[in-house]
Amino acid sequence: MADMRAFRDAVTGWAAGGPGGPASDLAVQLGVRTAVLLEGPSDVAAVEALAERRGRDLDAEGVCVVPMGGAMSVGRYAELLGPTCLDLRLVGLCDENEQRFYDRALERAQAARADQATQTASAPHGHIFVCVKDLEDELIRTLGAARVEEIVQAEDDHRAWQTFLHQPAQHGRPRQQQLRRFLGTKKGRKIRYGRLLVEALGPGQVPAPLDDLLTSL
Repeated sequence: MADMRAFRDAVTGWAAGGPGGPASDLAVQLGVRTAVLLEGPSDVAAVEALAERRGRDLDAEGVCVVPMGGAMSVGRYAELLGPTCLDLRLVGLCDENEQRFYDRALERAQAARADQATQTASAPHGHIFVCVKDLEDELIRTLGAARVEEIVQAEDDHRAWQTFLHQPAQHGRPRQQQLRRFLGTKKGRKIRYGRLLVEALGPGQVPAPLDDLLTSL
């Protein structure tokens, strides 16, 4: 049976130059109504973890969380998933220094929507939620460096963390910056900690961009 992962894979293949038919067929079959445009899989892990904590089943709600492989791809994904092709509602989460790419992509999607007789130019087609640096930084700031270090130790990454701290480039850097950099030093680590850090959040601790994103869906 087809699921949202199959749709996500079909969209990725389409964005890479493959056929759009499989994605279009699956969108109808699965009742997809919203696409959440994210930079990469660590953001996907965080969004999905928060949805699970709140008892949300995004797949059943017709929401597909899409990792694009970088902010520079947002124009292509917005074109395929927005009003010119699949006509899904577009929502995005991005870093502050990449917001201009998202703005431009959603503005183009809105312009395309305005050309259709069913909606006017003033009607919103999507929304962007912005992190100051990135989502990992938001989560580390919210939890505090000491709590994140506890999680690192609980995950048996303590030795790797201590080795990392002894690197000359890390001397004198704020602990939050060191942790943020550490999460990106090994393939798959950001994805794993994207979920772990969200699971460790206490009541009322969810960073505003992530909280507002999920609330909007």
